[in-house]
Amino acid sequence: MEKPKIAGKAPIAVELEKGKRYSWCTCGLSEKQPFCDGAHRGTSFTPLKFEATETKTAHLCTCKASSNPGFCDGSHKSLD
Repeated sequence: MEKPKIAGKAPIAVELEKGKRYSWCTCGLSEKQPFCDGAHRGTSFTPLKFEATETKTAHLCTCKASSNPGFCDGSHKSLD
């Protein structure tokens, strides 16, 4: 199984809008972090699609190691 590229070692704060659909980058290759730009094509990765359940600021993961995919859980603190 391929491992994702670590796109960053800190989350990115984004404004999510209730009812809007998002595609979170799982491969780490997207130039539009933390969202998918299609850079995963030709890999085994697919974006994680989700719909915001409320309008809020969310901290989305860029290290791709979160145990709560899409959202930062602090996993980046333990990366080399």
